[in-house]
Amino acid sequence: MRRRALIAGTALLPLAFSAAAQDTFPSRPIQMIVPFPPGGVADITGRPTAHVMGKLLKQSVVVQNKPGAGGSVGAAQAARAAPDGYTILMALSSISVLPAADRLQGRTPAYELDQFAPIALISADPTVLVVREDGPYKTLKELVDAAKARPGTINYGSSGVYGTLHVAMEIFASAAGIKLFHIPYQGGGPAVAALLGGQIDALASGPSAAIGQIKAGKMRALAVWGDKRLASLPDVPSMKELGYDATFYIWSGLFAPAATPQSAMTKLRDAARRTAGDPEFKEAMAKVETPIAYLDAPEFKIFLDHDSQRLRVAVERIGKVPEK
Repeated sequence: MRRRALIAGTALLPLAFSAAAQDTFPSRPIQMIVPFPPGGVADITGRPTAHVMGKLLKQSVVVQNKPGAGGSVGAAQAARAAPDGYTILMALSSISVLPAADRLQGRTPAYELDQFAPIALISADPTVLVVREDGPYKTLKELVDAAKARPGTINYGSSGVYGTLHVAMEIFASAAGIKLFHIPYQGGGPAVAALLGGQIDALASGPSAAIGQIKAGKMRALAVWGDKRLASLPDVPSMKELGYDATFYIWSGLFAPAATPQSAMTKLRDAARRTAGDPEFKEAMAKVETPIAYLDAPEFKIFLDHDSQRLRVAVERIGKVPEK
């Protein structure tokens, strides 16, 4: 009897250690993958999120930029990570359409959306169409007129093929009945640099990535992809008021690998909720004029399902893009 009890007790040890490990989560630093280079919306939102979450969890949350393929490279790495709560992903709206885009191109998707568990929606903002301040286009009408006169010659940059900024511009081009030339970059930050350097004519950008350049007099905003004007850019008209049926919100949200234990997910969700209400985080987001749009995991999942369907339709409208 004593030997059997000893064996039984030994067999229970791994379960006890596992439960203890879950109870003490997090016991080491957490990696936050941002699938774009520094300077874009995901990075601008991810860094203050990581900083405040780290303070609340009493463990560092370390941002790792993993750019490539419009966000697919970093998202795929997060999808394949150990589902233990120590790898999370700060993704943009493009996360939901890149698998459909891969299939459209005849490729095996780098990941599938069901490989992720939503943690929280953090921010959502209408995209802004910007050009250089010293460029030839002072209004959206001037850009549209030029594009109609010279189809396919006016170019624009994006964060990658089928990425958030590519889809936004093609939604606008379809609504305006124009053809533009697309030049993909590795992220929103490099695309902004390309616009400032005169390598491209226009760009769809999240307000947080462009508003500093707009205020510095280096960029001009022609319109916002929303049904009303932005409070941070009150003089910039919306696409709707200019007569274009083109609405697009660029959002940032946190995800974990789908099989992450519920105990870790609960703590991550709680930290995200408290971060959204934290004064330091609010101040950081206010500085880049990005509105917080927090949703907890269940509500975020509903939002994600609806937005994914809408964006998949837009990707199918774009169609197959020739490989370069």
